[in-house]
Amino acid sequence: MELRHLRYFVMVAEERHFTRAAARLNMQQPPLSQQIRALEEELGFELFKRHPKGVDLTAGGHVFLQEAQDILTRVKEGADKAARAAHGIEGQLTVGFTSSAATHPLIPRIVRAYRERFPGVAVSLKEGSAQQLTDATIDGSVDVGILRAPVSRHQRIQFHRLLNEEMFLTLPVGHRLLMGYSGVGEAPAISLKDLADEQFILVRRPGAPGMYANLITACQNAGFNPSIAFEVERMLTNVSLVAAGAGVSIVPASMRDVHKESVVYCPIANAKPRLHAPITLVCRSFNPLPPLQNFIGLSRELSGRSRGTR
Repeated sequence: MELRHLRYFVMVAEERHFTRAAARLNMQQPPLSQQIRALEEELGFELFKRHPKGVDLTAGGHVFLQEAQDILTRVKEGADKAARAAHGIEGQLTVGFTSSAATHPLIPRIVRAYRERFPGVAVSLKEGSAQQLTDATIDGSVDVGILRAPVSRHQRIQFHRLLNEEMFLTLPVGHRLLMGYSGVGEAPAISLKDLADEQFILVRRPGAPGMYANLITACQNAGFNPSIAFEVERMLTNVSLVAAGAGVSIVPASMRDVHKESVVYCPIANAKPRLHAPITLVCRSFNPLPPLQNFIGLSRELSGRSRGTR
């Protein structure tokens, strides 16, 4: 018994007439009659009583009609559900993010737009360090991580760079390098060589190896090895410690609203290499599920608009 047999039977039952049913099925009447006869032989009882004006359902035919309709309905519903899953319209997606990446306005914009465009996908959010999110992506507990720079490479994952943003020097209000700055308007650009005697507060090297290494290199090119006062887990902690007067730090431009009453964000002059902070997606490299593919596509779309606007 095949699904087409059920469809043929339901059509004849609805029309109560073989010729009309055959017309709706876009087939000839004799082959339709043969298929119904074959179905009756397989079932072992008659489905219809034939008469000159058409057919009527037998007692067995009435029961089988309900079952056939239920089967066809379930098959259609299953096919529709599978199609939605195949196109990423339904499903689940776990998104991880680092605190510093989440401060960029692009990230909440992406998550909100994804929820609005794909309301049938259940989105869960997790915070972690770049290394934690990378490990979670490798083991499959996170579908996509949003972080700054890649911290490690693995054959199971791939990276998608969305954008780069400028890094800013973060100084406590009243710092010696801010003498003459009233706090109104753009803060002065400060050269790295003027920071030779400062204590730096940085995210730990395992959490941000690329940005960490670039800063060390830039300081060395400016003639000094930076003195590291603290290494912290989160970039937001950097700013809090700067506000407390524990040292200076360098953070992405999108964090300039954090503790802005206690710290000043200054452009960095003459840094070689130029210091920048990327926004990067990390995800599985093999057989990404449709909800993830849609998230990556939307992220690229919105990041492209963001770059175009700037």
